[in-house]
Amino acid sequence: MSLETFVPSTQIVSFTENAIRHFETKLKEKPGSIVRLSTKPSGCTGYAYVLDYAEHPEQTDTTIDVSETLTFAVSSEAIDLVRNTEIDYVKEGINGLIKFNNPNVVNECGCGESFNVG
Repeated sequence: MSLETFVPSTQIVSFTENAIRHFETKLKEKPGSIVRLSTKPSGCTGYAYVLDYAEHPEQTDTTIDVSETLTFAVSSEAIDLVRNTEIDYVKEGINGLIKFNNPNVVNECGCGESFNVG
């Protein structure tokens, strides 16, 4: 049986191994914290992703236990915008960045600042 059988909320977002390692490393510097994903109105096409570290999820968040040391919360307002999104961490030159592979996106602005869903 897959992990998704036991934790249905993992279907909201998934993580690459690189993303899991990245977040676990960041959380070592912030013991007891979680990673929280939300969205906000932004840019020319609609929404922007917001990643924060928090001490606990908001009351209406959906939480995902990704690993023994990584808990991820998704804002209730963001769930429909990010459903089935794969979160990745990639190196581009000397920089590392979080990539959101969101199948719901129908339009992104040219600078990558914002997105819109169908």
